[in-house]
Amino acid sequence: MKLWDKGNTTDESVEKFTVGRDREMDLYLAQADILGSMAHITMLESVGLLEKQELTMLLHELKNIYIAAEKGNFTIENGVEDVHSQVELMLTRKVGDVGKKIHSGRSRNDQVLVDLKLFTRHKIYELVQAAEELFSVLIEQSERYKRILLPGYTHLQIAMPSSFGLWFGAYAESLTDDMQMLLAAWQVCNRNPLGSAAGYGSSFPLNRQMTTDLLGFDGLNYNVVYAQMGRGKMERTVAYAMASIAGTVSKLAFDACMFSSQNFGFIKLDDKYTTGSSIMPHKKNPDVFELTRAKCNRIQALPNDILLITNNLPSGYFRDLQIIKELFLPAFDELLSCLHMTAAMMREVQVNEHILDNPRYDLIFSVEEVNRLVLEEKMPFRDAYKKVGIDIEKDRFHPIKTVNHTHEGSIGNLCNDEIVKLMNETLQKFSFHRAFEAEKALLSR
Repeated sequence: MKLWDKGNTTDESVEKFTVGRDREMDLYLAQADILGSMAHITMLESVGLLEKQELTMLLHELKNIYIAAEKGNFTIENGVEDVHSQVELMLTRKVGDVGKKIHSGRSRNDQVLVDLKLFTRHKIYELVQAAEELFSVLIEQSERYKRILLPGYTHLQIAMPSSFGLWFGAYAESLTDDMQMLLAAWQVCNRNPLGSAAGYGSSFPLNRQMTTDLLGFDGLNYNVVYAQMGRGKMERTVAYAMASIAGTVSKLAFDACMFSSQNFGFIKLDDKYTTGSSIMPHKKNPDVFELTRAKCNRIQALPNDILLITNNLPSGYFRDLQIIKELFLPAFDELLSCLHMTAAMMREVQVNEHILDNPRYDLIFSVEEVNRLVLEEKMPFRDAYKKVGIDIEKDRFHPIKTVNHTHEGSIGNLCNDEIVKLMNETLQKFSFHRAFEAEKALLSR
């Protein structure tokens, strides 16, 4: 079944090439497509394009299809082109020609636009939940180990004292910036394109504000041409936010792999997150973090992949856009799995509390000695720097292994409360409740 079928036959090889993985990808969108149809037909009845009893009949059957999709029992049959065609086919089997009325004032173009946005809304919510879980673990560990020092590095050379409080907390604060980007992506996503049809509107008296309210969108994509131009732009914007989260997790994964190696020995991963070697019996490899790093690095390429598909397209719809789904839709679950695994590993990580007992790290206290000479002996900084440098060269530097950092964000003043406040303020700006309450109300009609 094809919604555009006019009785002509299509070459099988052409159909296979053009449909591609669309049936597979559209399974991600089934629930969203049904919700969009429920809102659309409710609006159609309000403007006189459906009878009341027709609406009641269609809503009842659409809810049954939604429940099947929710349970994982929705399939797109062989010979059916996409999710839109499958839903319409299932309706017509149940209610006859009334099922054919649901497409009035709508194109597959604005159908897939709204499907993608409804699907993405739920995935953004899941990303926020997973990022919040990891954030909480990192803040908890930052507080737990805030007095445990470890060496800080520049150029992979030992540099100055750091702490596990700083290390865990740094990644927590990085996630707050990632949530700011995700919030911006949510705001781009949560605007209604339905009613833009093929990108040029409709002569039917559609009530676009009604479908906006029914689906819980914050507002509309007003200009119908721009609504169509948003295909690819929304996905790319969300992908940039996903890439930001992935960048944070990838860097953390790299640190964890390096810090857990025998040459560093700063942390120990729980054995269940490591694997062995087929030949070396002593090995405990950080495979989970290595795969996390690789997956997150691949996700960081996602915005560019989407850009390369869309950047030379003029306004209007083009089939090129179909390929974006193959890249975009599965990426959410990949990132979510990385966030969940990282939270679990960081929750159970063991910290070496005596790293700086090793004299190899004595020189990281040289700056502390320079600062002591400036503060206590009133020596000019440049003279103090020179004196300590000469002492190091002549092997007469003896470190005082204490740190007295008090400014905001330093070893002695992590400002974790402020970081938590910043995260909470950002999370409160997501309009999840409004969106999902609207969906719930729509399903209960």
